[in-house]
Amino acid sequence: MALSRSLNFCRSFSTVSSEPLRVCIVGSGPAGFYTADKILKAHEGAEVDIVDRLPTPFGLVRSGVAPDHPETKIVTNQFSRVAQNRRCSFIGNVSLGASISLAELRELYDTVVLSYGAESDQALGIPREDLSGIYAAREFVWWYNGHPDCRNLAPDLKSSDTAVIIGQGNVALDVARILLRPTSELATTDITCHALAALRESSIRKVYLVGRRGAAQAAFTAKELREVLRIKDLSIEIRQADLSKTPADEEELKNNRIKRRIHELLSKAATPATSVCNPGQKELHFVFFRKPDRFLESDCRSGHVGGLRVERTILQEDVGSGKQIAVGTGLFEEMECGLVLKSVGYKSIPVVGLPFDHRKGIVPNVRGRVLSEASEDAQVEKGLYVCGWLKRGPTGIIATNLYCAEETVASISEDVERGVVTSRSGLSKPGREGLLQLLDSRNVKIVPFGGWEKIDSEEKRRGSLKNKPREKLTSWQDLLEVATK
Repeated sequence: MALSRSLNFCRSFSTVSSEPLRVCIVGSGPAGFYTADKILKAHEGAEVDIVDRLPTPFGLVRSGVAPDHPETKIVTNQFSRVAQNRRCSFIGNVSLGASISLAELRELYDTVVLSYGAESDQALGIPREDLSGIYAAREFVWWYNGHPDCRNLAPDLKSSDTAVIIGQGNVALDVARILLRPTSELATTDITCHALAALRESSIRKVYLVGRRGAAQAAFTAKELREVLRIKDLSIEIRQADLSKTPADEEELKNNRIKRRIHELLSKAATPATSVCNPGQKELHFVFFRKPDRFLESDCRSGHVGGLRVERTILQEDVGSGKQIAVGTGLFEEMECGLVLKSVGYKSIPVVGLPFDHRKGIVPNVRGRVLSEASEDAQVEKGLYVCGWLKRGPTGIIATNLYCAEETVASISEDVERGVVTSRSGLSKPGREGLLQLLDSRNVKIVPFGGWEKIDSEEKRRGSLKNKPREKLTSWQDLLEVATK
């Protein structure tokens, strides 16, 4: 009997695998490309289509990584090799929810993997957050990196000499560095020409990095901190009281070598209280133990931000987590500024037909398998998977997506082996052919990888004229015109 069951399973699996596994991945950032790479290697004959709403691939590697971090962007060479695999296609300028629905993709493909990341932002939820001059750090990053959605952001860098950045993670340090670094150094990077022109005329001389907790809890990495500390002629300002450590801080640092190193770097960098900034010298102020309370309107510019009121905080142990959390003291201070960048976290956006945990900001899943809802009784959504920030939240570095993809692809492979994914009838799904026919019927002008290669070539050509690695095309019109030549 056992042998008979085994033979029946083998026959069934043989029928299933007679047709190639057809996979659609939505999102062409690191999570999407790592997933594609691992599926192609794990499943001989599998056909993988990577769909993205932008005409350009690579997600945050292109639009999120700072222009002065070219070494981080080298990973796009690996992703390009994946896209050039004869069993893989990049299909750009296709928006999930507008060009095609999730339900339609699930009808067309055996497996759909969602890896479109987080394209929105957490709100602070404090009064006057709607004043002009207040931006999400993501928007500012997209602006200087050439994302077509933020081409016309035009932040005012001339009307004030002071910017406040709320948050103390790596993104916060990135935008502080771009504001403070000499433009002569940025000029040889792939920063956009409109951002470089605005920074050259910028009046920003003081940048305040505001965090709720202390130096021992700062969220940035030592590498990012060292880089900003090396900026020429930059004065680093930190209140000495903010660097003092409590017994709880000592315990926290004792168990975390990286945090300990960050605290040491901050302590060494702090300008002595007796020193005076040179005229014209730029300043970076690390402001700890302060949480935003409300934005203040400018006295001379109606509807524009003129300052930020912050509440002093102290740390208390959270009984549930054992971590130190910031609580308000009822003491307030006001900071004048003309520009605010909020770096308090990204947020994923759900689409119709996709289960979503709004509290955690992720798609409910178990090892990448999408669940019907965020509860213990939830059922697995057959053939639907998730990877990257949409799966685990906006955390980690590019390489984190590699391990994330491994887990999701392992779940897909298990489900294929069990016959859960492909139909036991042996009937194949339309896959790429069906998708292209549907998009064509809706007059969606897709951009294949060859179209991206035209964009890539043109950007490099323009960059070579200015001693830059590339001069990015930043409008939808220019990108699509070049891609379809």
